[in-house]
Amino acid sequence: MGTSVAPDIPGRFRATAARFGASIGICSDRGDWSYAALDRASDGVAGALAAAGIGEGDRLGLLCGNGPELVIAYLATLKAGATLVPLNLLLNPKEMAYILADSGAVGLIHQEAFDAAAAAALDGLTDIAVRVRIGASPAVDPAILDFAAMMRSAEPAPVRACDPQHAIAAILYTSGTTGRPKGAMLSHANLIANADAVAQALALAPADRILVVLPMFHAFAATVGVLTPLLHGLGIVPVAKFDPGAISTAIARHGASVFLGVPSLYGVLLRLDAEQLAHWRSVRVCVSGGAAMPAALMAAFQERFGIPVLEGDGPTECGPVTCVNPIAGVRKPGSIGLPIPTVETRILDPEGREVPDGTYGEVCVRGPSVMQGYHNQPEATRESFFGDWFRTGDLGYRDADGYIFLVDRIKDLIITNGMNVYPRVIEEALFAHPEVAEAAVVGDPDARHGEIPVAHVVLRTGSSATEANLRAWCREHLGRHEVPRRLIIRDVLPKNAAGKILKRELRRCGEHERGVGEASAPG
Repeated sequence: MGTSVAPDIPGRFRATAARFGASIGICSDRGDWSYAALDRASDGVAGALAAAGIGEGDRLGLLCGNGPELVIAYLATLKAGATLVPLNLLLNPKEMAYILADSGAVGLIHQEAFDAAAAAALDGLTDIAVRVRIGASPAVDPAILDFAAMMRSAEPAPVRACDPQHAIAAILYTSGTTGRPKGAMLSHANLIANADAVAQALALAPADRILVVLPMFHAFAATVGVLTPLLHGLGIVPVAKFDPGAISTAIARHGASVFLGVPSLYGVLLRLDAEQLAHWRSVRVCVSGGAAMPAALMAAFQERFGIPVLEGDGPTECGPVTCVNPIAGVRKPGSIGLPIPTVETRILDPEGREVPDGTYGEVCVRGPSVMQGYHNQPEATRESFFGDWFRTGDLGYRDADGYIFLVDRIKDLIITNGMNVYPRVIEEALFAHPEVAEAAVVGDPDARHGEIPVAHVVLRTGSSATEANLRAWCREHLGRHEVPRRLIIRDVLPKNAAGKILKRELRRCGEHERGVGEASAPG
């Protein structure tokens, strides 16, 4: 798939819109959007933003669910020369306020559904000079700009000179596991490089339509489900909620051919009945990312749906995609696949030296999609690199064929009686139990053993399995040092907006039980 010479995201999008003007860019139940219409609407918003005082390099927060408005706001912000700061919809207002203040945001675009959250987040923030509201009803405050009117604005979109290598297109805040979240600064060139490589790795074509139910503010969906289609003439099918029935209906209605998901979502989709399953006929490939996909889950999904699942991975700081199993070639369950074009991977030891294939070490990445650094955090930026190799924090190995296997997050490694215990090994064993729907394993401090593995499990509907059953299963399938010392059956596991299990919340449960007290939450 060829790439344009236009250097920045607005330039690349305009080239796509000129080529595919009549093609559908967004398939929506509220009406489809052609590329020409997206170009006009985002020009209108960009012109109105510029007229309101938004200038080159200004930061704009975006609080918006999946839909055409988010895509138009994304394009308009960059056309105005500003930097996008997407906000996680599940954050509390204090956390939103921290991100807006830390990024130096001077404006906020938000949907009317988040009126209360936006007002609370902005209380006390004096630097937010421009507010834009997306909604059918008028804003209470007449100073708040109306997004629909801006889309019709006759104000010309500004023409900005852009250094794509260094001009920051987006600051994406990573979830803070210890302390405050960090803002990964991604340039226009970083994101274009990743989108182009993704299009090549997945063999995407203009005829493809990508269904995006993962939150578009998240790095995975933002690049693979929004930017990649916009730069290559594909259709986007946004779905607002994790609703298996709504997802299936949208696939059938709009002919989606590519589906993006995280492992927990694939587990939920297995509950679809035969009638809903028939809606998936147009899907040629599914992509899984965001967390390790249990081998048993992948096998069950592929057998029931008859659709190949390509597992991939990559951190926010890398655009985010770094690896994916090849669409034409060998797919290895349990592996995140091969590096995508332009990306290099190495497995390095704690001193930054490369280790032999098959040896555990830290997965490190180099390439044009690697971030410019963390906003206002030079020390954290330095600590995240071995030279020009970004340290992902993932423990893994490379096999003789060059496929990358992730063992665990380095910080999740459990050391019990001096022996390494990898949570993913225990989780895979638990997930293979026929009555287990989800499992997550964390380490708890222990005076005698150093740490002990603790398993948190959700059972399938109607299951009669007990802790004793599951413990016996673990003894049969795991080494003695890997058998969880505690096994907790839960109704649900805590997840973020992208459906990824939040192990830090499970650790906090253990802290409360040990009487440690409230752990300080980021934000």
